[in-house]
Amino acid sequence: MTEQPYENDIGVSVKLEIDDPENFQFHAAYSVYAEAFDRTSDSDTKAELNQVILDLKDNKINYEAFYREVSPFRKLDVPRQERFTMQTQRKKDWRKKTQRQDRIKRHKK
Repeated sequence: MTEQPYENDIGVSVKLEIDDPENFQFHAAYSVYAEAFDRTSDSDTKAELNQVILDLKDNKINYEAFYREVSPFRKLDVPRQERFTMQTQRKKDWRKKTQRQDRIKRHKK
């Protein structure tokens, strides 16, 4: 069995430390990779994530393909959109209401 450079002696995948802070696109991709790697406990998933980031580092895939490959492993906390209700009223009813309020104000003095 040939050992992969990103696996330790017992065959468990370890997170690669190949971040390049001077390359913004790669740095952003690496942070996505690191977050997905830390959230998963499956060794097959970790090995696949390692392979994807290595392919990106070696320019075998582009950033679009990287994000497409990593997206199933990301768990984005998207807030559920609540229903928004808005109470409306006809312009005629609004005018009638405001005129009545103005009349009451005027004669209340």
